[in-house]
Amino acid sequence: MHNYLRSIGFKHITNKREIDSLIADIINKPDKKLITEDDCGNVFAELSREFGQFIGIAVRGEYIDENNFQLDYYYPYFIGSGVTTEERVEIEKRSDREAYAGVCDEMRIGVTLIFYLQNVVEYLQESRTKNSRRFPVNTTMSALSAGGVVILPIYKNESQIKSSQKLSSNRSHLMEAAREGDEEAMESLTLKDIDTYSMISRRIMTEDIFSIVDTYFMPYGIESDQYSIMGEILDYYTLENHKTQEKCYVLTINSNQLVFDVCINQEDLLGEPAPGRRFKGTIWMQGQVNYSI
Repeated sequence: MHNYLRSIGFKHITNKREIDSLIADIINKPDKKLITEDDCGNVFAELSREFGQFIGIAVRGEYIDENNFQLDYYYPYFIGSGVTTEERVEIEKRSDREAYAGVCDEMRIGVTLIFYLQNVVEYLQESRTKNSRRFPVNTTMSALSAGGVVILPIYKNESQIKSSQKLSSNRSHLMEAAREGDEEAMESLTLKDIDTYSMISRRIMTEDIFSIVDTYFMPYGIESDQYSIMGEILDYYTLENHKTQEKCYVLTINSNQLVFDVCINQEDLLGEPAPGRRFKGTIWMQGQVNYSI
């Protein structure tokens, strides 16, 4: 079973027989069916069904003939809102299956951001179209979480908020310059990191770590598209899986100035979300590359 099925309201599906029945039902009666070919001429099909607002399960594989679908794999999805990044995204195919990942050098988080590509069919169609006038303009990212906690915010006055935003902006500019080979920018970043390490080492002796670290975004585990994050909750709402009646939270998170939506089962979130509080948890990052009209 997929580890993140619980995130979209299938927490209580516990055995293979139940998930096989669910997948077979999606194949027989999908809400959406998309079929295309890859660069090698192989047929690629995606069947999906929504089980609530913006959440569902997608099944990928190929048709052996008109009525026989051969399953390759399935995955739960959550469609996010807004624009997360306008940085250039490279699309890479996985070696073990017909799945694709987006790779983006996002300066705001300081690491290469990798996410699971949702709109694969659109990408394959655009990549096969000769002299296509449509091109990627931005990316909408979203995430599923199998567990997290709500943490109280760090108090900041207006001056501290403006100072924090300015430091974040300056760091982004320095990282952009360092990526272009600016040695002074590299040296400046190194010195700032040393100062930060010294400050944390000094304060950690008498303060809690979450009163020092306001937000973070870092890789988690061995999967390249999973992350451990902490960020401010900007907004939230509740949605319901209409098949299981399980409820989920959708949290709009600002983590290291990266804004995206996270979907988590209500039973897997410890604490009561509210704007201004912080979310801490592990996520599986997904995303859609948006093309020009």
